[in-house]
Amino acid sequence: MINEITTYLDQVSSLVLMIPPDRIEKIIGIILKAYEEDRTIFVFGNGGGSATSAHFVCDLAKGTAAKGRRRLRALSLADNMPLLTAWANDTDYTNTFGEQLLNHVRPGDIAIGLSGSGMSPNIISAFKVANEAGACSILLSGFEGGKAVDIAQESIVVPSKDMQQIEDVHLMLCHIIFRCLRDGMNKLEI
Repeated sequence: MINEITTYLDQVSSLVLMIPPDRIEKIIGIILKAYEEDRTIFVFGNGGGSATSAHFVCDLAKGTAAKGRRRLRALSLADNMPLLTAWANDTDYTNTFGEQLLNHVRPGDIAIGLSGSGMSPNIISAFKVANEAGACSILLSGFEGGKAVDIAQESIVVPSKDMQQIEDVHLMLCHIIFRCLRDGMNKLEI
């Protein structure tokens, strides 16, 4: 069992080191600009990506808060189960995130979708809505990025076909982005 554990840890460590730091830095810059312009960050995903989106929004909305400074506006579109299931039931599961964005998204906002495969129809649909609204769409994916990588304006693709390892790296990326944002926000005079 120790060999299995060590192998898994080695594989995840290797994947993290394959992520180009300049891709992470670019996304941090986009989010910092959105913060400066008082925009909203919408995050969403399915399954493990849903849990990571809620965790990321908690870090963004609470973890960056500081006395005397405007707060970062961040919402997880994966948290409202009545609304998710209403859109899925009354239309199609493909619409679960995009229809929510239609109520809120504005030019300059950010839509961050987490899709291990990059093939999730509801993530792709939400990116189309975000792009049409003038928002920035950002994908965190795995495999080769799937169809979503062609629609998202920015992306980080974890070079793996192992869903659990992809999800592990996504959470690590969210923590890296959060910490750098918090530090960057501390340096802004807003």
